[in-house]
Amino acid sequence: MLFADVALAARIEGAECRLLADCAAAARRRPGSRAFVQELAGGVATYTGPDSPFNKVAGLGFAGAVDEERLAVVERAFAERGTPVQAEVAILGDPPVRALLTRRGYVLENFENVLGLRLPAVHLLAIGAAIDVAAADAVHHDAWLDVIVAGFASPDEQGIPSHEQFSREVMDQTVGDMATASGFARYLAYRDGVVAGGASLRLCEGVAQLCGAATIPAHRRRGVQTALLATRLADAARQGCDIAVVTTQPGSKSQQNVQRQGFELLYTRAILVRSA
Repeated sequence: MLFADVALAARIEGAECRLLADCAAAARRRPGSRAFVQELAGGVATYTGPDSPFNKVAGLGFAGAVDEERLAVVERAFAERGTPVQAEVAILGDPPVRALLTRRGYVLENFENVLGLRLPAVHLLAIGAAIDVAAADAVHHDAWLDVIVAGFASPDEQGIPSHEQFSREVMDQTVGDMATASGFARYLAYRDGVVAGGASLRLCEGVAQLCGAATIPAHRRRGVQTALLATRLADAARQGCDIAVVTTQPGSKSQQNVQRQGFELLYTRAILVRSA
């Protein structure tokens, strides 16, 4: 059994914060960008562009109290860009953080689950003979990007729906920024020699983040996701990671799929939003 104590949650949230900071750094290099990253009480606040899924505050509650003056600066930065402040707060963080945000007008909009698996994994399902998975280098970036963006455009119909939707243009830019993060790797799955799916993996101080995976509709329910997951977990273990994590919507097909592979629910994040 993998038990999520506060120390483990802080480690996972720290990896998430570093990923967001890397994405914001990539966005800041675009001409005319208003992207920013600001440290906040051990977490980060990031903005990468209009309507981006990386416009958020993460990692609060693991490094002492939140300085309200610094939080107000962050809130003004989002307001100047016409963007709500979305705080994703782990329930294992310091409880006063949630009370503070509520007093400041943040409203609970949704939840997301963080699941984990101890590495090396010992009970993975077998990969089908017709499926091959390979790391995708820069030459294959466009093919990988097409698959991933298509997957985000077809969200789970099972479980609690996401409160967010993003355009193809925003997702192209967002996924492209994520691909520049340190420790990031792309994968493509081929079924009978044809591209059938794609996925990504990000390694950070022993934490393997499964950042996203998608299967082309014509190839679904053929073991593509199983193959992508098994390959990434094996690669992460070989590179010294001791835990793999994935974030899902509660009760979703994605959560069901990873639990079949042995992932356990570690904790939940509350998504609190303050209007611009």
